[in-house]
Amino acid sequence: MFTIEHDFDATVITLVDEGAARPEALREDVIITAFEDCVTLRQLDSQSGDEVVITLSLSQLSELAAALNLPEGSYRLEQPQKRR
Repeated sequence: MFTIEHDFDATVITLVDEGAARPEALREDVIITAFEDCVTLRQLDSQSGDEVVITLSLSQLSELAAALNLPEGSYRLEQPQKRR
């Protein structure tokens, strides 16, 4: 399950883990916040109780999306040419 909310300066997506057959195997919610210049992923560390935050630039996010559909290897995405 997931939710999508549009705030003033960001879109917030919350991913809820419902897939495990055993409740003790469920993971904490992942909250993804998309800003104009970056995306953050937040998740509570159930062992320490601390929130872990990862910030991705938009180019890192594009590379991650591409990587999910590529075989093993090393890649560099070409940047689109700017129009004059």
